[in-house]
Amino acid sequence: MELQIAKDLLKIGAVFFRPQEPFTWASGIKSPVYCDNRLTLTAPEVRGHVENGLAELIRKHYPEAEVLMGTSTAGIAHAAITAHIMGLPMGYVRSGSKDHGRQNQIEGKLEPGQKVVVVEDLISTGGSVLEVVNVLREAGAQVLGIVSIFTYGMQKGLERLAAAEVTNYSLTNFDVIAQAAADEGYIAPEDVQRLIRFRNNPSDESWMNRG
Repeated sequence: MELQIAKDLLKIGAVFFRPQEPFTWASGIKSPVYCDNRLTLTAPEVRGHVENGLAELIRKHYPEAEVLMGTSTAGIAHAAITAHIMGLPMGYVRSGSKDHGRQNQIEGKLEPGQKVVVVEDLISTGGSVLEVVNVLREAGAQVLGIVSIFTYGMQKGLERLAAAEVTNYSLTNFDVIAQAAADEGYIAPEDVQRLIRFRNNPSDESWMNRG
């Protein structure tokens, strides 16, 4: 499944590698990769692979799941479709409480003690998804873990998840996609190690040198 999803994401341009002309993240870091997994929503065949894959991950790793909660905003649609496939209730967690009405941060019905799986589109440093986990825990939910479409596998993210005592299972990962990109001709084979060097230390721009 990891390779199938990797090829799917490359085919629709959801994960696009450009080591020769790096993208600039909001943090200022130069990156050889651009991710937009929202594009899976407009590609029905790929969307089917993704949502059924997420459902498979949940059934395998979190069989006790009672509710799916999407991250705002990218995880909402994936949580909704996956919950529909599984016949489970879903909701989502806002990035902050509303300033009107009931001032909810958690949308959808959630009872204290319910077993929740968080649905995210991608994991990099883990900061945003862990904010969602914390909000759910504060509301009394039992967070079983996270499922996501794609993970970079960055050390900072792995350490944060471990410190928060939460697991993540992804449909595919940076290493698989980098190799698939080389095999499919999206990047040169020699660029794979450069991409891995970026993943290992995003703040070190030496990966931009071919040597």
